Amino acid sequence: MPSVSMKGHCSHPLLVNRRAAVQAGAVGLLGLGMNHLAGLREASGAVAPRARTCIYIFLSGGIAQHESFDPKPLAPAEIRGEFAPIATATPGLQICEHLPMLAQRSRLWSVCRSLTHPSNDHSLGHHIMLTGRSQAPVGFRSDAPTPTDFPSIAAIGGAVTQARNNLPPAAVIPDRLVHYSGRVIPGQFAGQMGPQHDPWFIEASPFHNTSYGAFPQYQFDHQERGMADNRLFQAPSLSLQHGLTEGKLVQRVGLLTALEEQRRYLDRSAEIEGFDRYRQGALSLLTDPMIKQALDVTRADDATQERYGKNSFGWSLLMARRLVEVGVNLVQVNLGNNESWDTHGEAVPHLRDKLLPPTDRALSALLDDLEASGLLNETLIVMAGEFGRTPKITHLPAFYKLPGRDHWGAVQSVFFAGGGLVGGRVVGSSDKQGGYPADDPQTPENMAATIYQSLGIPETAAWHDSANRPHHIYNGEPIAGLL
Repeated sequence: MPSVSMKGHCSHPLLVNRRAAVQAGAVGLLGLGMNHLAGLREASGAVAPRARTCIYIFLSGGIAQHESFDPKPLAPAEIRGEFAPIATATPGLQICEHLPMLAQRSRLWSVCRSLTHPSNDHSLGHHIMLTGRSQAPVGFRSDAPTPTDFPSIAAIGGAVTQARNNLPPAAVIPDRLVHYSGRVIPGQFAGQMGPQHDPWFIEASPFHNTSYGAFPQYQFDHQERGMADNRLFQAPSLSLQHGLTEGKLVQRVGLLTALEEQRRYLDRSAEIEGFDRYRQGALSLLTDPMIKQALDVTRADDATQERYGKNSFGWSLLMARRLVEVGVNLVQVNLGNNESWDTHGEAVPHLRDKLLPPTDRALSALLDDLEASGLLNETLIVMAGEFGRTPKITHLPAFYKLPGRDHWGAVQSVFFAGGGLVGGRVVGSSDKQGGYPADDPQTPENMAATIYQSLGIPETAAWHDSANRPHHIYNGEPIAGLL
């Protein structure tokens, strides 16, 4: 069953079972340790509460700029590809023909066509774009996260912004990023800040090592290996950590029953354990119907699901909208695990039929709903991958029948909307082949700074590593052309 990842500590040698049970309950469910709720609110660098939020949409694998937001219709065929550009509602702005709904809404969004970084490697590219740091940290490993990794943007946002209620300030949905081999991708976690600052991972989408895209409607396999995919996108239930085998605490009889069981354990333990008001607040929120409703998106009314798409992309962006509505400051949405956007081959059918349509629909619905509710101006939306794709089309016939494009860190297009930023703009440009920035190059550090500014984090704020040493949060400048 899908789960909510939990982090916690058993610092006391006494009453281990009770403390483990407590950690598996309110505080553990929320991804926080027993004694960290108050500390997170009072930590150095925390900022005053502001009703500013961010949804960071991450396209693992790397979306092709030519086949999305930076078409090159005048380039030779081996550069421009098979897709045609279409006009948007913004004069002079063209995007890929397979993003028609976003084209109609161009007044609500802008695009930076000149973001650049030095890596063509998937793992390092993920680390760069998820942390907003262009260089690899000391001790970086491409095959696994390490404690020396830089903290992710989500981890920093969760650590230094104040919660608007007792939910964690940052969440990642609908899954962790995992390679088809089973290794976990670096850059998603708190790294040097320590695991107690990992963002809240809401795992509603089970891993499948040969399935890509927006299942079940748009599921595909890059190499057509024919392995069945019977996954269900489900609201998460509890999972117990620290090898807690007393599973009778939480029977698999539904999320509400499990939460009520945890409530009873917390109530019985409150006097002994001396819970403070923050822990009691976390407890009060566990069975709040709004939280269950925010997570249980597959039970939304049919009209809403149709607008977003009845698939993992649509459900994920609907969940993101609901989470910011109920008080989460920063939501990272992984649209496509297992490097779904890594279109080395079969690029035309996979982008045209499987990847661009559900993204176009779900993102357009998100924009519409946030605008209608008045939240778009307070909610920054950023969409990027770990890199762009090569300007020249390539073919790997040993693996793919049809061509695609390879990894390309030198330039990519990044989508921005809301958060008080101006819509209908193009920041920077790539050269005639879409290979390098031609004007106003931007960095992952600048993208991260734009997110931090939108969250209301002061330029002087710091995050602290596990040895309590301060580190600057801002390593770049917010992208001025978006303001």
